Amino acid sequence: MSGQSLLVPGELSPTRPVPGNIRRPEYVGKPAPAPYTGPEVQTPETIEAMRIAGRIAAQAMEEAAKAIAPGVTTDQLDKVAHAYMCDHGAYPSTLGYRGFPKSLCTSVNEVICHGIPDSTVLRDGDIVNLDVTAYIGGVHGDNNATYLVGDVDEESRLLVERTRESLTRAIKAVKPGRQINVIGRVIESYAKRFGYGVVRDFTGHGISSAFHSGLIIPHYDSPHATTVMQPGMTFTIEPMLTLGTHEYDMWEDGWTVVTKDRRRTAQFEHTLVVTETGAEILTLP
Repeated sequence: MSGQSLLVPGELSPTRPVPGNIRRPEYVGKPAPAPYTGPEVQTPETIEAMRIAGRIAAQAMEEAAKAIAPGVTTDQLDKVAHAYMCDHGAYPSTLGYRGFPKSLCTSVNEVICHGIPDSTVLRDGDIVNLDVTAYIGGVHGDNNATYLVGDVDEESRLLVERTRESLTRAIKAVKPGRQINVIGRVIESYAKRFGYGVVRDFTGHGISSAFHSGLIIPHYDSPHATTVMQPGMTFTIEPMLTLGTHEYDMWEDGWTVVTKDRRRTAQFEHTLVVTETGAEILTLP
């Protein structure tokens, strides 16, 4: 286990502007999004639009990841992803979502999810998750990945590798006619082989014209996740695995979620559409 000191909140930079010609999601400037009342199965036109949004999100994440290095602040990563999305006509979906102040999430070491980019400086040996969502053409594309900063200890490196593998296995389990809970069953059974915790209270979700549609994709074997997958359904899978407990604490900012035992955690995510034979990943660069 790395001997790194625990994270503390940093200083926020001013809100980054988005060009006025870029279409905003309906929730920007509001306390919360309007409830989604549309279908979970999307039209071919919506799915094609989601391919575009997903590709921009994936490329923005790749661009930000190129800047990851010891000495770089998480705010600098936000700046890169923000500029990439705006330059390609997309709105950064997290910016203004329920008041979130930045254009991606940066979750370092013990942060499970929703870390806010700020003046925090990445250190040699850290791991950092970048979670990027782009809104364009009236739809969202959402993805994330965990990256190594410099020379990372073996325990953390294996956690990152295995969390990526858990997502790969879960995607392969997606088939029309199966219940949603097969996804969590595959993730949880794989994670248990290594004694990892599987975060339960933060999940994958339905996504299309809504950032979060209300469809829940648990990453553990939930008896309640009995919705049957159908061709054209769009949702994210985003397993969060921990070196210790799956329990968590929330920072005072109301966003930053950290493991209760402060041990490290990793996450990977793709947006998918269910096909006639399996799943297509919509967040590919």
